[in-house]
Amino acid sequence: VGCIIWGSLGLVFLLLAAAGGLAYIRSEQCEGASLFETGQQSAVAVTVAATAAATAALTGNSCVESLSGNGADYRGCQTRTVSGTLCQKWDVTSPHDHDYNSTNYPSDDLSSNYCRNPLNASTIWCITTNSDKTWEECSPIGVVTSTCTQGYEVDSQTGRDALKVCAVVVWVLAFIWILLCICLYSRIRLAIAINKVAAQFVAFHPSVLLIPIFQVFIAILYTIFWAFCASFLLSQVPDSYTSTEYYATYSEAMGTADTAGECNPKWPAGWAYKYSGDLSSTDDPCSGNMGDVSGITPKCWRCAPPRYVFDYYFAYTFFSFLWNNALFVATGQCMVAAAVGIWFFTKRDSKGKKSPVRKAVWIVFRYHMGSVAFGAFIIAVVQFIRYCMKYLEKQAAQQKNRVMVYVLKAVQCCIWCFEKCLKFLNKHAYIQIALLGTNFCTSAKAAFYLIWNNAARIGTMVILGSIIQFIGSTVIIVGTVVVGYFILQALYPSASPLMPMLLYLAIAYLTAQLFMNVFGLAVDTCLHGFIIAEKQNLDKDCVPPLLQNLIKNKGSTSSKKIQPVDDDAASPPGPKEDSEKK
Repeated sequence: VGCIIWGSLGLVFLLLAAAGGLAYIRSEQCEGASLFETGQQSAVAVTVAATAAATAALTGNSCVESLSGNGADYRGCQTRTVSGTLCQKWDVTSPHDHDYNSTNYPSDDLSSNYCRNPLNASTIWCITTNSDKTWEECSPIGVVTSTCTQGYEVDSQTGRDALKVCAVVVWVLAFIWILLCICLYSRIRLAIAINKVAAQFVAFHPSVLLIPIFQVFIAILYTIFWAFCASFLLSQVPDSYTSTEYYATYSEAMGTADTAGECNPKWPAGWAYKYSGDLSSTDDPCSGNMGDVSGITPKCWRCAPPRYVFDYYFAYTFFSFLWNNALFVATGQCMVAAAVGIWFFTKRDSKGKKSPVRKAVWIVFRYHMGSVAFGAFIIAVVQFIRYCMKYLEKQAAQQKNRVMVYVLKAVQCCIWCFEKCLKFLNKHAYIQIALLGTNFCTSAKAAFYLIWNNAARIGTMVILGSIIQFIGSTVIIVGTVVVGYFILQALYPSASPLMPMLLYLAIAYLTAQLFMNVFGLAVDTCLHGFIIAEKQNLDKDCVPPLLQNLIKNKGSTSSKKIQPVDDDAASPPGPKEDSEKK
């Protein structure tokens, strides 16, 4: 886990640095030159400049790297070409034979292997030590990018300047990132230790993965039953839902692009059909007097009801569905948190001897279902309000009220954000319920202040946890698909792998989500346990060994004290007074 986290943090820094470098290189890329060639030249220039600066600092000797025009007056100390190839000495004729020397060109200072311009070329150059390349151009030391005489790949000066600005911004972000890693070093160490402890719990007690499996199975059965009942309620369309009148034109019945018709004033909308009339009737709105329509305007369009409607009965059942769905999620979260809490606070000698999962399930059903149901009720109310806004949005769209449609979309977005915040707070409240045995309101308040007072720790944990979850999910999915492919090819080499691969992918995705969600909840619970142990000055023998050296005792600030759990004890983890009452 530690290698993955530190490696991921380093990879982010390298990616930011590389992205900035690519943007800068692109801004200086010459016409016809590849991006790799331009990058190589820039890297060589930076390396040579750094080497020259270090040499000058050690020896005290420095060269003047000024260059004007085509460089005929250049007397600097550049000894490498733009590609990094070492220059051949002017008075040496191997590997390339030539007559450029101080005797033939006495005024051009052809000394050592410094780049010069004895032929009045476009810029300074030298004979190379590469046997496959006789000569190549040079750039003065300190010049990272040379002038492109043939133009740039990015023609616009504004575009090149924008790329340079982007490069600087990304490099600043890379610097900030590495600075944050240094400043948050202790919190990163804590995050690594917490993740290791959570991994140990899942490895020692894999039966905890059965909780979400049963949870999903029950949720699927309930959803099927609810859908069957809801379909009956949806199909009960009253006769008065749509108009029974006759209309002369289709636009009168169904409306236009800007106005609603008489058949579709609300959503779900009805539809219109053309009535053929009753030729046996003497007073039919469409066929008139037995087919004679003289003196009347035929009204042959009628309204038909939709296939389904939403009424108060459905609203009640839909709210019950949202509540039960939230209850399934909350119960699973509280059970996993309770199992982690029992294991976390078990003394070292007894840790791992018994599975805490069965005890956690009993604790939640026996003591905490009221708190869990109340937390699920709050989530269901917020979700129900959001869906009501969706219903009103559909009604506004049916009424061709575009302004109200956008207003309701914005309201839904705000409610969705609020719902996400509530779910995050509720998850931590369920952890507090499982660890301390307090009611929902007290636990939610404690969770809020815990998040507020440990924002840096939790923020670091969330970021690093996201990295670990992404890597873990990717490994599970890719590994499953790859192994499945080779097994399939070994057993059935002539079979088409497309459908099996899609099946493997779906199974791997579900497995990855199940495992990583349990692991993420275990991480959050271990962090809560660590903070509680730190605040309540608990005996370090009750804390997993990986966290013992990281605890900084701050003294108890709460009357709710966690008691060390004996593996043979039947009471749940939680406050001493609550355990005694129970």
